[in-house]
Amino acid sequence: MTDTQTLDEAAVADYLKQNLPGFEGPMEVRKFQGGQSNPTFLLKTPAHDYVLRRKPPGTLLKSAHAVDREFRVQSALQGSDVPVAKMHLLCEDDDVIGSMFYIMDHVPGRNFNLPSMEGVSPQDRGRIISEMNRVLAALHEVDIEARGLSDYGPEGNYYARQIGRWTKQYKASETDKIPAMDELMARLAEETPQEDGQRTLVHGDYRLDNMIFDAETTDCRAVLDWELSTIGHPYADLAAVIMQWQMPAGTEGRGMAGLDRKALGLPSDEEFIAQYCKRRGIDGIDNFGFYLGFTFFRMAGIIQGVLKRALDGNASNPERAMKVGQYVPVFAQHGLDALKQG
Repeated sequence: MTDTQTLDEAAVADYLKQNLPGFEGPMEVRKFQGGQSNPTFLLKTPAHDYVLRRKPPGTLLKSAHAVDREFRVQSALQGSDVPVAKMHLLCEDDDVIGSMFYIMDHVPGRNFNLPSMEGVSPQDRGRIISEMNRVLAALHEVDIEARGLSDYGPEGNYYARQIGRWTKQYKASETDKIPAMDELMARLAEETPQEDGQRTLVHGDYRLDNMIFDAETTDCRAVLDWELSTIGHPYADLAAVIMQWQMPAGTEGRGMAGLDRKALGLPSDEEFIAQYCKRRGIDGIDNFGFYLGFTFFRMAGIIQGVLKRALDGNASNPERAMKVGQYVPVFAQHGLDALKQG
């Protein structure tokens, strides 16, 4: 079904005829549904299928929806051990369709919204999660200098910067006093580990549902949604995976809490972390609770902002935003528990 609501199809087709070698219409357009903050469209042509990803139209925060950064990082990763879609072109001229966009290959395959992966055998579930682990370790081993990404994020003090930023944002959108959140913010600031020299590419939203797997095998074909990527500390990505898994199972939490992982062929948190450490050649991770506590804190800050926008009447889906906002105390308490447990 063609969706013209936020895309001038004629302008896109005209631009691609002039700028994308091999492009030939007719072009059929379908908007991908889902949580992407950057509207994303499938462009089907007789010879080839492409994906267009654009900034939303209108006035935006300066650093938000940076599709040019997404294009840059995925271009830099071409041919690496981190599978990404082939990048074709970046259009920085807002006059073409009203905002910046880029074109990449459409990568066919399987996408799993839930880590329980309904309909997949236990053996293949285990292989898919192992592949997810392999790609994460490979991502953190990317030579950022050789790939031209050493300036893709600030130098050092990743956690101190992030904690400062999200504490400020949380306080600006605070609606109720949550003692667990106040304690979590204070303790994270006090207990930030010393720099260990690891400065790597981080995805920022590394989850199973942001990956495309081969339709027949358990190989990853592409990692998607690089909007939050930067140069930072690798354990933030690893801890974000574990945080997601500790959420309730099902479409609401999209986690694994309460599931019999062994029967499903899925690893425990400890097994996944151990696999990751082995792949990266490290002996283990001291005080993993800090990194897990940090990811819960950051997520609490994000959903507090969603709640504030709903209360202010600015949310795109107020009912959903109010529902999500109820989880701020839950994330805060989970983060505090993780931090205390180390």
